Amino acid sequence: MEPKWLEWAKQLQAISQAGLTYSKDVYDLERFELIREMSVEMLSQHTEMDKGVIRDLFANETGYATPKVDIRAVIFKDNKLLMVRETTDGDWSLPGGWGDIGLTPGEVAVKEVKEESGFNVKAMKLIGVLDKKCHPHPPSPYHVYKMFIQCEIVGGKAEAGTETSAVEFFAEDELPPLSVERNTESQIQMMFRHLHNPGEIVFFD
Repeated sequence: MEPKWLEWAKQLQAISQAGLTYSKDVYDLERFELIREMSVEMLSQHTEMDKGVIRDLFANETGYATPKVDIRAVIFKDNKLLMVRETTDGDWSLPGGWGDIGLTPGEVAVKEVKEESGFNVKAMKLIGVLDKKCHPHPPSPYHVYKMFIQCEIVGGKAEAGTETSAVEFFAEDELPPLSVERNTESQIQMMFRHLHNPGEIVFFD
């Protein structure tokens, strides 16, 4: 579970974002700006991130605050799981990224796999929808839902993309260092449970 300070900072950010969107009174707008600045201060103090960076993250969000959606593709071949090495941290993750406006979750999974691994795939089934705060990820300024979608390779070949530096398949007992911002060991274990038990129910939360 995420720490209480992070939960409070996100709630303050959501309140301020909604207030700045819907309020008309100049004094109320000033108060909501102050609330947003408080959330920035909290995040900066606990994460050692630059306040300007955090402020920019929040400033690009407008309207009523809702969770962001991270979509990850789950692809098995010969009982091994496809993973890509992220250029940002040098560690490994399931292909994926933020959901795109105008695309279904399955279409996002297909697009991300092609861009990050070179493979053409078909989305087959939903494995789980997880709330990032309920799993051992590093602190994040966003409230994120993570969707894991099992896909099947239909063509293409292994080829790194602009955001990845390598593409490989890994056995369950030979996992590489994981990019825990994107996926955790317990989540990868969940993917293998679905491989071994195709009738496993969809996991949520």
